[in-house]
Amino acid sequence: MYIAEYSLLFINFHNMSNLEQYTLEFPIRTSSKLLYVMISTPEGLSRWFADSVDIQGDTFVFKWEGSEQRAQVVQNIENELIAFKWLEDNHKDHILEMKIEEDSIAAGVALIITDHSDPSDLDFNKRLITSQVSVLQRHFQS
Repeated sequence: MYIAEYSLLFINFHNMSNLEQYTLEFPIRTSSKLLYVMISTPEGLSRWFADSVDIQGDTFVFKWEGSEQRAQVVQNIENELIAFKWLEDNHKDHILEMKIEEDSIAAGVALIITDHSDPSDLDFNKRLITSQVSVLQRHFQS
């Protein structure tokens, strides 16, 4: 079984709020094209990131255990990157970025996720994303 590994690339205090920006990197044994489908479509995101994901107009609606968050795509580069801007709650106007980079050492690519967290929830949110990405990695195991 392929175990999720991450490395903290940096933690940067975000001056406009009480949230800290953080970045995690995960090896994924797949192609950038296949991974891009999993990070950029409602069907793909529903398999690992949220309980369900819908699109209403130009807004993605993410649902987790009875809660709902809305986001708009602010950057989209096919097979390379997608960035969502959260529209609600304390994450309003913060960007969740999922970037794909070729990984010449491992057989596959790296998924680099940059998000924001309240400092008191930072460790929990890192573990949560790591758990979610573990589900994603299992989709690509053979």
